[in-house]
Amino acid sequence: MRKKHIGFKILTGIIFLILALSSCVPMKKQVYLQTSEDTSKTEYLNKQLIDYKLRPANNLYIKVISLEQDVSDFFNMGLSQSGNVYYDAAIYLNSYSVDDSGFVEMPFLGEIYVKDLTIEEVKVRIQEQVNKYLNKTMVIVKLVNYNVSIVGEVYKPGQYKVYQDKINIFEVLSLAGDLTTFAKRDDIILVRKNEKGSKMYHINLLKDDILESDYYYIMPDDIIYIKPVKGRNFAFNAFPYTLVISSISLMLALIAIFK
Repeated sequence: MRKKHIGFKILTGIIFLILALSSCVPMKKQVYLQTSEDTSKTEYLNKQLIDYKLRPANNLYIKVISLEQDVSDFFNMGLSQSGNVYYDAAIYLNSYSVDDSGFVEMPFLGEIYVKDLTIEEVKVRIQEQVNKYLNKTMVIVKLVNYNVSIVGEVYKPGQYKVYQDKINIFEVLSLAGDLTTFAKRDDIILVRKNEKGSKMYHINLLKDDILESDYYYIMPDDIIYIKPVKGRNFAFNAFPYTLVISSISLMLALIAIFK
């Protein structure tokens, strides 16, 4: 009887130990954009959407298009004439870099100040300069070498190039294959450059108010760090029923042997 009692205590202790170590991530901590129970809100207005302001080291693709091809070529000297090129090195070589003083230097037009301007404002400024020499022209301006870095609890961490004007945080995370089960979704770290260096922001993807946040849209050179949940090394995607049942079976067999 005493051996049976000891065996039962051992079995109970092991079961509690397994349950303590094999904690799983609850579904409530994995579901994005949860709404409050007292609201049925389905529409969100992002009032804080701010167009990106250019800064030194940005690269711009600038091209002048005109019916007077021979004349417009003066403004496009240095650009590839062999058609469209899409690989990264070619995009970089066919772009204008914003220098430390905030200028880009274009053939024929000379230096143009672009720091703290949006892409649309740069386009208007260059168009005004071109109109002094040519009629019926169109200026194309694009931000190139737009990088976003994603590290931590994602399936494909790394640096990603973005080939669109605006991209939100969910689109960026999809580039990295989405968050893993063990990602801490209620405390995403966003590192963003500013005039003094960099600043860190905390983002909660579990709440729907992210859709109206200042940080819903990602800026060039942003770094997104996904922290792991507490106890990451001991967590399971789902409750480990097989492990628990196997352990119980083993202990029952050991008790039977002791008896």
